[in-house]
Amino acid sequence: MLQQNNPEDYVIASGENHSVREFIELSFKELDIDIEWKGKDINEKGYCRKTGKCIIEIDTKYFRPTEVDKLLGNPSKAYKELGWKPRVSFKELVKIMVNADYDLIKEK
Repeated sequence: MLQQNNPEDYVIASGENHSVREFIELSFKELDIDIEWKGKDINEKGYCRKTGKCIIEIDTKYFRPTEVDKLLGNPSKAYKELGWKPRVSFKELVKIMVNADYDLIKEK
């Protein structure tokens, strides 16, 4: 990108669509926590199957003013002009993120 003769805008994205729920489930799985969903829509909560404790719930203060159903980056220009392709899968990225945060907690 930085070696291009003329400045351009590029979208660097996987081109895949994943839900917040999928991110949460993979995150807890990485920590060996089995999550069970109860409720519906904004009242849905995630509980630890082992303890029955609520471990995740929706907080509407984090909603965007105009919420969109899906956000999906289109990296086709980066693929075509730069030959760029993602090297890390969504599952691998979640694992990296969870382990980095877990390591920070362990240091305290």
